[in-house]
Amino acid sequence: MERPVDNRLAHAASDYLRLHADNPVDWREWGEEAFAEAHERGVPVFASVGYATCHWCHVMARESFADPEIGQRLREGFVAIKVDREERPDVDDALMGAASAFTRNLGWPLSVFLTPDGLPFFAGTYFPPTSRQGVPGFGELLTAIGQAYREQSEAVLATATRVQEALRDAARGGGGDAPSGEEARAALASVESVEDSWHGGLGEGQKFPQPGLIVALAEPRTAALAPGLAERLLDAAAGDDEVVAAGGYSSLRGRDGGFFRYATQRDWTVPHFERMLVDNAQLLHAATLLGRETVAAGIVGFLGDVLRLPGGAFAIAEDAESTVDGERVEGGWHLAADPDAPGVERPPLDRLVVTAANGLAIEALAIRALRDRDERALELARGAADFLLEHHAADPAALVHASLGGRASSAAATAADAGCLASGLLALTAATGEARWAIAARAILAAAPDPTAPTGQGPALERGPDSDGDAPSGRSALAGALQQLYALTGDAAHLEHAQRVLDASLAMRNPLAGAATLRVAALLAEPPRTTVLIGDPPVEHRREPGAVLASPEQAAELAAAGFSLFEGKTEPGAYRCEAFVCELPERY
Repeated sequence: MERPVDNRLAHAASDYLRLHADNPVDWREWGEEAFAEAHERGVPVFASVGYATCHWCHVMARESFADPEIGQRLREGFVAIKVDREERPDVDDALMGAASAFTRNLGWPLSVFLTPDGLPFFAGTYFPPTSRQGVPGFGELLTAIGQAYREQSEAVLATATRVQEALRDAARGGGGDAPSGEEARAALASVESVEDSWHGGLGEGQKFPQPGLIVALAEPRTAALAPGLAERLLDAAAGDDEVVAAGGYSSLRGRDGGFFRYATQRDWTVPHFERMLVDNAQLLHAATLLGRETVAAGIVGFLGDVLRLPGGAFAIAEDAESTVDGERVEGGWHLAADPDAPGVERPPLDRLVVTAANGLAIEALAIRALRDRDERALELARGAADFLLEHHAADPAALVHASLGGRASSAAATAADAGCLASGLLALTAATGEARWAIAARAILAAAPDPTAPTGQGPALERGPDSDGDAPSGRSALAGALQQLYALTGDAAHLEHAQRVLDASLAMRNPLAGAATLRVAALLAEPPRTTVLIGDPPVEHRREPGAVLASPEQAAELAAAGFSLFEGKTEPGAYRCEAFVCELPERY
């Protein structure tokens, strides 16, 4: 008997899930209920992971998930689950780790088959509707997977068990002594060995902008070990200023200043046109540190004019596809000679507000405001921070990971949410001298989730070792924020907490998978260096590493609130401090 469609995604707190609400697939959200149904029916689980602005996710949706026959086969032989990787980064990380046992070509859409106990036993990415160039068709795959599960259940379970054991062993491979600052910086600088000297960027395949790595390489002591590398990497991704100014796109930079996710070719051509908040926030951070004014100003404009939502927070991404003359076309708006022509629509936004990504944006905007007196950047940072403190962090012990249209997702907050938001708030205090941001950051960090906790709201999936992907990992985000809080308070408990959280063993072996971790490891290995700026300093002082700005009255308020770095600093001037010992102020 054919199972009826009972698609439950229409009211999900995710634009990506809502895109699939009309599929003939009987989609469920990730959670205990879906796996209980699989147990009851004795069928495997099919989990499809993607995000709303992903081109190939759209392609597989049109080719397979909209097909009534495919829908019927999924309804009858599987429990089908849709996962938004932005809403459930914990599930995405765990399933991506498991998928690495089956394919080297990782990405999205991610297609994973699991037992009713949540053990992955086969995985891949995009599957065409019919067999093509050695890749099985999705319909044929469903037949083969269903048959194997029914007729070779012991072999299926053995495969799933081996995958879990491998992930468990990999996660246990960490530990050991923390690297010294010199060791962490040398590991970062070693990536110069894979620089593409001909086309720029890293490696000889697809080109990614590497924003977290550029931020880490821009730190002066790291930059001294690989002179000019950070600048070369950013300039390769940014392309030609004149082309962008003339209304075109160049390398990964769009005509309105925002950066695309990656280029499919070694020479930075043929980009995938989705534009992500996490990439652009970190690229703004990098461009500000490196003094790339045109790039930084363009990203500020993109954040404010494109990704900013009513209420002040930022959408997680802009779609890769645009509608041109009624047809969905990847990059259509960016490729149009006249993007304002009738029939050419801007790409839609994924309106999901993610705490961690917004925290990265707040931090980058606040740093831009401090170093370059950018009032619009400061306005944008304050607006996003106000929204998050009201809607996502009103109770720090019940931090919200994501929301859509003011509705909170049921997904649990992560350590990255707490760490990135706290870092953004601390950067706002550094830019403005306002104590309320730092006070809120301290409360959020006091209640931060454990970065080693298993995935929740469903089976407890094994996770491999923590790594920095397109954004800092939970460990590095949380440890980085705690290090900043320690630098402002002198409270050794924050330093000790950061040292317990961070594990740089994988990053030392593979710096490309741990740039943020290595940056934080170097900071934790050495006493903090800060410059307290009282009054109205010139730009050169604002750009010193560790600069924090305050009026005499604000310094007194911060000191009274427990931020001991500001104690006794009431006269205008620059107070340069190392290990909380400060020189006499330099007047200005």
